[in-house]
Amino acid sequence: MKASNLPFFVFVVTLNMISCNEKTAVQNPIDPSKATITQMPKELGQELFEGKGMCASCHKADIKVVGPSIQEIAKTYREKGASIAAFINEESGPLVDPSQYEIMKTNFAVTKAMSAEERKALEVYMMSFE
Repeated sequence: MKASNLPFFVFVVTLNMISCNEKTAVQNPIDPSKATITQMPKELGQELFEGKGMCASCHKADIKVVGPSIQEIAKTYREKGASIAAFINEESGPLVDPSQYEIMKTNFAVTKAMSAEERKALEVYMMSFE
C-alpha cells in the first residue's frame, strides 16, 4: 500500500467501525472461516428465533401455542423491566407462564450455547412485538 493511501485507509476503517455501532457481527453460517457478515440485532434475532433457537416451534406472534405468544412475553418483560436474554441464559426465573418452565428448560442448552450478542438479538426481536 502506498504511504499516500494510508490516511484514506485509516479513515475508511474508522468510518466502518463507527457505522457498524448498532450491528452484530456473525460468522458466515456456510463457511465460518470466511469473512464475517453483519446483521442488525432484530434481523439476527428473527433468524435465530425461527432457526437454530427453535423458538418458533413453541411461540407464535399473537397466539399461545405451547408457550405464550411473543406479544405476551414482550408485554410482561416490558412492564416488569426484565431481560429476556437473562431468562434464556437461566440467570432469572420465568415471568410469563411458570407452568411451562419445565418444557422451556429443555431449550436452554441451545440458548446458553449462543453468544451474549445472539441472546441479546433474540431479546431485541421479541421486544419489537407489541
